[in-house]
Amino acid sequence: MNTQDQHGRGRRGRTGPRPGRTRLLAAAGAGALLLASGLAAPAASAAQQSGAAGDGHGDKVLTVAVAQSVDSLSPFLAVRLLSTSVSRLMYEYLTNYDPKDAHAVPGLATKWESSPDKLTWTYTIRSNSKWSDGQQATAEDAAWTFNKMMTDPGAATANGSFVTNFAKVTAPSPTQLVIRLKKPQATMTALDVPIVPKHIWEKVQDFSKFNNDKSFPIVGNGPFVLTDYKADSYVKLKANKDFWRGAPKFDELVFRYYKDQDAAVAALRKGEVSFVAGSPSLTPAQAASLKGEKDIHVNEGPGRRFYALATNPGAQAKDGTKFGDGDPSLLDERVRHALFMAVDRKTIVDKVFQGHAVEGQGYIPPRFSSYYWQPSAGQELAYDPAKAGQLLDQAGYKKNADGKRVGKDGKPLDYRVLCHATDPNDKAVGKYLQEWWGELGIGVTLDCLDNVTDPWLAGKYDLAFDGWSVNPDPDFVLSIHTCAARPQTPKDTGATDNFICDKTYDQLYAQQLAEYDPAKRADLVKRMESRLYDLGYMNVMAYPNAVEAYRTDQIESITTMPSAAGNIYGQDGYWSWWSAVPADSDGSSGGGTSTGVVIGIVAGVVVLGGLAVLFAVRRRATAEDRE
Repeated sequence: MNTQDQHGRGRRGRTGPRPGRTRLLAAAGAGALLLASGLAAPAASAAQQSGAAGDGHGDKVLTVAVAQSVDSLSPFLAVRLLSTSVSRLMYEYLTNYDPKDAHAVPGLATKWESSPDKLTWTYTIRSNSKWSDGQQATAEDAAWTFNKMMTDPGAATANGSFVTNFAKVTAPSPTQLVIRLKKPQATMTALDVPIVPKHIWEKVQDFSKFNNDKSFPIVGNGPFVLTDYKADSYVKLKANKDFWRGAPKFDELVFRYYKDQDAAVAALRKGEVSFVAGSPSLTPAQAASLKGEKDIHVNEGPGRRFYALATNPGAQAKDGTKFGDGDPSLLDERVRHALFMAVDRKTIVDKVFQGHAVEGQGYIPPRFSSYYWQPSAGQELAYDPAKAGQLLDQAGYKKNADGKRVGKDGKPLDYRVLCHATDPNDKAVGKYLQEWWGELGIGVTLDCLDNVTDPWLAGKYDLAFDGWSVNPDPDFVLSIHTCAARPQTPKDTGATDNFICDKTYDQLYAQQLAEYDPAKRADLVKRMESRLYDLGYMNVMAYPNAVEAYRTDQIESITTMPSAAGNIYGQDGYWSWWSAVPADSDGSSGGGTSTGVVIGIVAGVVVLGGLAVLFAVRRRATAEDRE
């Protein structure tokens, strides 16, 4: 699915490989205002009606135009890119990622170490982090968060894959967290899980339904505190002046939803918003129109996302119940391969993305070089319409007198393709699919919806435009294709992306999760990508660049990730919005630090040697869904 409607998970993919021997990671401070539940929140000023330049009361407001709505403000349920990005601003995680190279740095934990057998991990929890209601953030909050995910299926909805291998989690003291594993787990410095305040969240009755969006401000300890929210409209956050790493320089951060991306770009031109991210990127035409304009800077860097086409493999729950109405012809691997061999990736990159992307192949973008995989010459499903036709013939779907592909039952192949109405790329590529597959004798109906979540979760589609943001560690985006990620019953919501269940893939997943050696783990991940490619359920067509723009008369400076050339929106961390400096700022207000200091902080941390890896953005996101 797309980061747009359905999940943001791709959102996060997370985790990074662990060292081959016990290591101790130390670093400076930690702690942050975590905005958490909407249950009991202390009194605070109501969010102000504000525009990009401010609200007339001296507050400096940064307004971000987004093309995605929030799926949930509960960190236990949120999977869309926007939602998980907001969670990062509200709550601290145990560790964070250096904006320069994504290696692990302190978050709520100041340091961590493993036992010789790597089955016990001990984290030192910082003592200078308080919840926004004044209570101290402690190891007990972290232990409670993980234990709730381990025992409550509802709380495990979004991030359950991280705790499946946990045997026991305890907090011997306010500053010590101990996690005992069933077997080695290579993601222990990349647990992409927001830690919430126990005293707030223990009041929640049903974690599968609580969206954390009724009472404000929301108690948290991140760099910002969420103060107001209106569905399909906006999310407002105030700077946490007591954030341990330093307060943000902007007083308020607003994410404003625009269903029409052209309208968002127009708002940027008029100064009504400070930043435009796109859905998830600006179109080539929009970017070109903004370049050279006064007071506007267009930022472009290698993307952390992939843009794909997913086939319905036959939706099935873990209890064995089949559901949905995917076309049965897609259960034939030859048919899936034929469809993908009739997709010209070069044309998509050249004509749709106009060069602002790289041709897709493996599951993980080239930005994450350690895990980037390419098929061998003999394995590649290269563009070859003639061979595609031969495969369809072999599968028993031959052309009739009218040139239509029909099965032995005389039924023609006519596929429904789910697409995101807010993503112009889906519609453009869809037209090419109608042309390319039409020449094969296959009908294509584009089903472009504002919300693709319902039909996707119900398995009521044949193919769908899909996309996820990948984190430095790929574990999360790999986990969403395991059998265990499927829903327990058709009525439940699982963490699965596309209902794929393959035992060979699952075995490789388990092996990579338990492998601490970076090189060996990378090899296992590449074997998983190879297996996923051969199955033909996922056709990665492109790796789009991150293309976004902001007003330089409102934002003086802001950190990209990677800092040398990377994205601003949807980072693996809170660096961009925390580091942003107002254009009229003298650099002394707000207690924040400059980009250079941000990098200096993380560079000064002792890290698990050489573990800069990818993080799979558990949020899927091609436009609005996943991270």
